[in-house]
Amino acid sequence: MIPIQIEAVVIGASAGALEALSAILPALPAEFKLPLIVVVHVPPNKRSALTDLFRAKCRLAVREVEDKEPISGGTVYFAPPDYHLLIEVDRTLSLSNDEPVLFSRPSIDVLFESAAEAFGAALVAIILTGANQDGAKGLSAVVQAGGIAIAQTPSEAFASAMPQAAVDLCPSARVMSLGAIAAYLQEI
Repeated sequence: MIPIQIEAVVIGASAGALEALSAILPALPAEFKLPLIVVVHVPPNKRSALTDLFRAKCRLAVREVEDKEPISGGTVYFAPPDYHLLIEVDRTLSLSNDEPVLFSRPSIDVLFESAAEAFGAALVAIILTGANQDGAKGLSAVVQAGGIAIAQTPSEAFASAMPQAAVDLCPSARVMSLGAIAAYLQEI
């Protein structure tokens, strides 16, 4: 059997996201070729500082998503506040102001479900720290599409509810420390 070539990575995080992402994204080398598409629960009524913070820390290009933007490798994309981020089947990024999901917009489930449809088995999806269940259903969609599901070790997470919900719904998910996630991404 020929191994599937991974084409994209999606990441979801909430409470404790800054610390968790800081252990992963700056560890990636400048020659990392995959796009990383990230949803973090951020307050809807103000500009997110994530793009500026990670642009200063990372060797990869870092940007906030603009509607209908084509996906490029070697780039970290952050969802803007108060918009759902979706991946279209033509591999472009789109924004939506549909109703919040689990009180969240952007929603990790929305990103992961659309990514599973667009990339199928060529997708890695990662659930990090967070205080609700957002992302568990989306991770399940990734598993059903044949993609790789990873959850941060719940006991290590700043807020364990989100990775624990993901593991409970997707028992086949790989449970990893932040260091192990960073090392895994460097290997693919």
